[in-house]
Amino acid sequence: MSGEAKRIEESGTAVSSEDRTAHDKFLQDQLVKTSRTFALAIPLLPQPTAREVTVAYLLFRIADTFEDASVLWQRPQQIAALDQFVELVREPSVEKAEELAAAWLADPPTDHSGYLELLGNTPRVFEAYLGFSPSAREIIERHTIRTAQGMASVVERTGDDGVLRLADIQDLRDYCYIVAGIVGELLTDLFILDSAALGPVADYLSERAALFGEGLQLVNILKDSSSDATEGRNYLPAPAERSEIFALARRDLEAAAEYTLAVQKAGGPDGVVLFTGLPLELAWATLDRVERDGPGAKLSRPEVFGIHTRLKAAVKAGRPAVTIQ
Repeated sequence: MSGEAKRIEESGTAVSSEDRTAHDKFLQDQLVKTSRTFALAIPLLPQPTAREVTVAYLLFRIADTFEDASVLWQRPQQIAALDQFVELVREPSVEKAEELAAAWLADPPTDHSGYLELLGNTPRVFEAYLGFSPSAREIIERHTIRTAQGMASVVERTGDDGVLRLADIQDLRDYCYIVAGIVGELLTDLFILDSAALGPVADYLSERAALFGEGLQLVNILKDSSSDATEGRNYLPAPAERSEIFALARRDLEAAAEYTLAVQKAGGPDGVVLFTGLPLELAWATLDRVERDGPGAKLSRPEVFGIHTRLKAAVKAGRPAVTIQ
């Protein structure tokens, strides 16, 4: 029995190939409309991991929409929506998802068309989620709830002017853990669940999972610091030197490179090597560009394509996928 067939059997949910294909097309469409980066990276993963990671990302995106809603919503409304979302993840129901989606859209938290469409499709996301095995659902539930509750705590400390101010480097790291470190832990748990080859390096990967997420988030924060500030998000602590944050990001990306190389050396799926290696290599290049040219600097599409092509060639040839800089 294949790994995916076994997973469907364990879930207790009969899913036809036609229904599975329709679900996958819907999920990919939602990815494209909400995250260009994840739409590029997730299809690199093998099944069932790709499907599990897609649904996990979409659930996190729903929670993130509420956290980012300070322009259109007041804090109590943001926190109430996050609390409702936590209860829905804890006790998933398509019917309850329909009820909540209608309520959220009656007073939209955002004007982003992709995010609004995703909110309206919350019931379909949960329908896909309910088709997973108990093991996969437990991993996604646990980490999604932790993140949503952490986001609520971030909203609670946002100033009356709608601006989040972080006090110091540790405060910044705590924030990054909520929004990205937990994501790294969730992905790692799913990778280990779905690939027996990663069992021997499970602890090694878990030790670096949160740092991987932190590093990617720090690069985004440094890149977007100017635009974030104009939108009421001030993630760079005033007392901290920017050079400290660049140095922290580089240390984190070194841990991320160790993570990716460990997956490859252990004989993990090529798709997992590509999925972890691509954002890492893009982050290294982006960090260099931002350090040289300042906030707002980013890679061109040809540069992204070139990095993607080089990474795929290295994995296919059995060469180390990434380097520790």
